[in-house]
Amino acid sequence: MKQILQKVAKFSLLKIVIILVVLSVLNACNSTKRVQKAILSGNYEKAIHLSAKKLRKNKTSKKQQKHILLLEESFAKAVETDFRNLERFKKDTNPAIIEQIFNTYVALDARQELIRPLLPLHIANSNRDAVFEFENYTEQINNSKATFSNFLYKNAQQQLLKNTIKSARNAYADLKYLNKINPNYKDVINLLDEAHYKGTNFVWVQLENQTNQVLPKKLEDDLLNFNTYDLDKFWTVFHKDKKTKTNYKYKLQMLFHRIDVSPEKIQEKHIILEKEVKDGFEYRTDNNGNILRDSLGNGIKFDKFIIVNSDFYEIHQEKASHIEGELVLSKLGTDNRIIETIPLESEFVFVNDFAEMSGDKRTLDNYHLDLLRNREIPFPSDEQMIFDTGEDLKEKLKSIIDDLEI
Repeated sequence: MKQILQKVAKFSLLKIVIILVVLSVLNACNSTKRVQKAILSGNYEKAIHLSAKKLRKNKTSKKQQKHILLLEESFAKAVETDFRNLERFKKDTNPAIIEQIFNTYVALDARQELIRPLLPLHIANSNRDAVFEFENYTEQINNSKATFSNFLYKNAQQQLLKNTIKSARNAYADLKYLNKINPNYKDVINLLDEAHYKGTNFVWVQLENQTNQVLPKKLEDDLLNFNTYDLDKFWTVFHKDKKTKTNYKYKLQMLFHRIDVSPEKIQEKHIILEKEVKDGFEYRTDNNGNILRDSLGNGIKFDKFIIVNSDFYEIHQEKASHIEGELVLSKLGTDNRIIETIPLESEFVFVNDFAEMSGDKRTLDNYHLDLLRNREIPFPSDEQMIFDTGEDLKEKLKSIIDDLEI
């Protein structure tokens, strides 16, 4: 029996090894097919990255020989294509082509640096090392970067002179890219600040309480403090205090038309609870009053039940506040045109439930016991109620303002 089990185990292990070998071969075939497909479609960069990834794992393995040849082929074709494009770019009079020249030299250099750590790559069948003709592109990169940087810089300057929101944001994008490829170029940092300022929509925020109810100062300050709204608006800045030298594009008005606070309400509900409960035991007796006993001589008992009751008082506290208004967005200019009007409404309700009782606690279930553990809470002041309503309103304002197209 032992020998049979050993044979079965060896056979199973052999099957696993065969399956793993087959899967490995299939995977290798699939990876080379993907590279060949990329080369045939002219996507040489993809072919290079796929082969390089395989060779980084184990470049000396026999099954990686195809990838060495494919890497050699795709590299040569990629370089040939880049130089052909460079010749075409240099004949193009469009100034925007400068970026493509710079990017091409950067790509040529990056491709070499991807392959360099893998060298040498030996091709066993030909008994030779794969050939990759590397060049030093430092001068070409520096020259094209200088030309491209100058182009971006001058283009941004021209955009800033137009003094429009769109042109300033275009300038900012160029300057941001310029600072990425050529950090601290000339006064690019100062120009970035200028472009951001000119491309920003400044919004003057006003809060008007048109009700007879006093709005708590704390709530007013909180509603106008846009730093707490956590709004990710790079091109929009909100000011509650109008600044004289700032060119405001929009005005945002928070208009409160109605603020109501209800009276304090206390509602009491009286419930009489009654329940049959176990209350000890009694011995079973015969007609003569003698205790009946079981076979062991013990007295025969039976549970004794009684009816208990209690007076239970459910007490409900409630107070509500309600705010109604609207958010008005206007485009400032010659006509001060209203762009959008959005209704605002918020409500806050203070609720507390507790209970009192007299009588037998055994009448209570879990619901009643939970209420009994609660206590009466002092009602919030009108000012606190309005402030709590404003907290809910602020969340709604945040969502509305975040969706405004300004």
